[in-house]
Amino acid sequence: MSKSLVRAGARAAVILAGVSALSLGGALAASAHVTVSPNVTTAGSYALLTFGVPHGCDGSPTTKVAIKIPVGINAVTPTVNPSWDVQKVMVPLTPAVTDSHGNQLTERVDQIVYTARTPLPDGYRDAFVLSLQIPDVVGQSLEFPTIQTCEAGETAWIEQEVQGQEEPAHPAPAFEVTAASTEGDGHSAATTQAAAAVPTISEAPTSGAEVATTAATGSGATGWVAIIGLVAGVLGLVVGGIALARSRRP
Repeated sequence: MSKSLVRAGARAAVILAGVSALSLGGALAASAHVTVSPNVTTAGSYALLTFGVPHGCDGSPTTKVAIKIPVGINAVTPTVNPSWDVQKVMVPLTPAVTDSHGNQLTERVDQIVYTARTPLPDGYRDAFVLSLQIPDVVGQSLEFPTIQTCEAGETAWIEQEVQGQEEPAHPAPAFEVTAASTEGDGHSAATTQAAAAVPTISEAPTSGAEVATTAATGSGATGWVAIIGLVAGVLGLVVGGIALARSRRP
């Protein structure tokens, strides 16, 4: 192998290693944040949001996690975590609103606060799951500013991320609300089109002429296959008739 090829291979390996290191560094930095992971993001849907706390405050164990709920979300059901006490912090709702079940709401959930029964040591992770309905605000970023209190100090995960700018040191957990799928029944467009192309019992052709018409109006390879099959069948009948006539000659 020539020296130039060896040098080129070495440069490629160095570049690849650098890219991998940058990617890994970005992944590790993101995993070090307090984050939110929704099981769905569709506007108007009911979702389970998992908030992950991966570490303490500069090495200090975590004692409390307070999650602020965005305006527009009135009701939240927090999941019980056996290692933490949980509290809903309510605020007045002015004016009162009527929910989807017809109930009048005069207050809303402003915060969900988890307080550790035993401080969570630095280097250990825990998670908190909230159940709520996502507002019908397609394209909006829902932010959940979170205060992580520790035995020594606290970390405020409240900074807003701005598109095109460098990620802040302590971004608020957030996700973007998405639109509902156009295929509401779960069937793909291809499956729907294929089903529409198959005639029902009432639409099925009942005569040879109708069979030929149906084949001729078919699209693509399917129509041609039907036509060829029909022609082959007719030729078979002709050949069979000729053979039968010859066999009956004296």
